[in-house]
Amino acid sequence: MKNRIWLGLLTALAILLNFRVSGQTNGVITGITEPFLDVLLSAQASGTLRKQAFQEGDFVKKDQVILELDKTLEELAVERRKAVMDNLKTDLDGTRHLFKTTQSVSKDDLDKKELEYKVAVVDYDTALEQLKRRQIIAPMDGFISDLLLDVGEDCKPQDPMVRLVETRRCHFVCHADARAGYDLKVGQKVALEIEAGSKTVPVEGKIYYVSPVVDPASGLQKIKVLFENNDLKIRPGVPGKMRLPSS
Repeated sequence: MKNRIWLGLLTALAILLNFRVSGQTNGVITGITEPFLDVLLSAQASGTLRKQAFQEGDFVKKDQVILELDKTLEELAVERRKAVMDNLKTDLDGTRHLFKTTQSVSKDDLDKKELEYKVAVVDYDTALEQLKRRQIIAPMDGFISDLLLDVGEDCKPQDPMVRLVETRRCHFVCHADARAGYDLKVGQKVALEIEAGSKTVPVEGKIYYVSPVVDPASGLQKIKVLFENNDLKIRPGVPGKMRLPSS
């Protein structure tokens, strides 16, 4: 008799813990919000930070330069390679003209000039790429959440320097009980309630990910919902709730 009582209590406790972990009660699942994109931008080369074009909180467009390392040597290398390339191009054009009009130069000489010019173009492109590596460029539109280095500080390759987030769209991430998650489908619209300061904001979202597996330890299934946040009322990182559609 006692064993049955203990077994019943343990079963009830397991169910309670399962719902507590999943945050699921009465057709409502709690979860957390995340930015649509959240990236750490790193330096591709070592150097000293010389220029900071934006401040924390600023919005940047894709391909805008956020930070620049010292690049004097790289700029000089680009100028030198360009001068060499331009000089060889002029020489090549003259050789081509003579070859076509007077035949005063041989085909071997023309081929040699063409090869020298092609090598110079590659050297120039390489110098440009080395210069580009001295810049931290935004790979997307977004807000600068954190600047992790001050002007004058040194960095090494792969050191994180900027955190860039896209918060005009957000994710709502939760874990549903496997039975409830079974009926949720990608593309399905769901009602969300997200914290915004002292208020709760109703939001419509669309499920874009339903985990193909259930965690055997907890019996939970990961769900991701995408919702729009163009007015920036919601600051990702706050909790929210998803109401399960009525069956």
